[in-house]
Amino acid sequence: MNAVSVPSEPEDAATVTELARRALAHWGIRDGAPELLKYRENAVFRVRLPDGQPAAMRVHRLGYHSDAALRSELQWMSFLQSAGIATPSPVAALSGDLFVPVDTGTSGPPRQVDSLGWLEGRALGARGVPLDYTPEQARQVFTAIGRTIAHMHNVTAAWTPPAGFTRHAWDFDGFFGPAPTWGRFETSPFLDGSRRELVFQARDKAVKALSQHERSARNFGIIHADLVRENVLVHDGAIRIIDFDDCGYGWHMYDLAVALYQNREEPIYPLIEAALLDGYRLERELTAQDIAALPLFSALRAFAFLGWVQSRVEGDITRDVGMRMSVIAADVVIAYLQGG
Repeated sequence: MNAVSVPSEPEDAATVTELARRALAHWGIRDGAPELLKYRENAVFRVRLPDGQPAAMRVHRLGYHSDAALRSELQWMSFLQSAGIATPSPVAALSGDLFVPVDTGTSGPPRQVDSLGWLEGRALGARGVPLDYTPEQARQVFTAIGRTIAHMHNVTAAWTPPAGFTRHAWDFDGFFGPAPTWGRFETSPFLDGSRRELVFQARDKAVKALSQHERSARNFGIIHADLVRENVLVHDGAIRIIDFDDCGYGWHMYDLAVALYQNREEPIYPLIEAALLDGYRLERELTAQDIAALPLFSALRAFAFLGWVQSRVEGDITRDVGMRMSVIAADVVIAYLQGG
């Protein structure tokens, strides 16, 4: 599927907050004050519903997902919740719709807005900040995360999506096609001559490996695709998953590779990787071929990041942040190239 075009620069926080305030009436909220929590792909606000319960309201980035794709995301989340996966539950608007278009108050097109039930929990960690778990705590947490991912894959494999269900794909074209899901990395301004040459060599290796990699119902289906630390909550020892904005069709191993990506520099990384895979195996089979492909899928995450960064620098992120993220991603794909 082609990547969705997005604005090069997001609206300012005041403008998007006013849009969220305008959206409150669709959920019967009067005189509410949305609290901005995060503003990246979407603007996420904490609001309080008429029954007093908190909720997360999302003002979606213009053009990032079609109405059908957003509806499909919310349908999958609802299914996972019903199947015992702790995810946010979509809160329907007064109209009964899972999301509503809200006018910006200008001549621009309306924006998609939805609300999700609030999930308590502590994020597993933050990007670039060392984990604060003891080795035993990390083993327990990552084993639980692995089990949760496998459970998500198991129940989804047995699910029949409703008519009209559509999401982008983290397949071969999603990484290396003419319009990758997160954008092309080849034009990144953050790759110098020597590093660029190695990254392109790694791409050639990954293209060959992925084109020959098994793709079947056993190892490919609907995945979360963005299980970074901030999207994994820990609450009373249980794992909760949030932010399904990038979910789509892809290899199951990609979910595991993404869950490990930010932890590569941790001193106890071997323990973290072993615990995650062991936890997954408690619920779902992993073959020797699956394990052997983990470096490939880690490299695919890095290629995706290189594309994401170069398409959003000076919009969502600064050049300094873009440079740091790109150097890390380039080092991951170079390690894959040199790994034999």
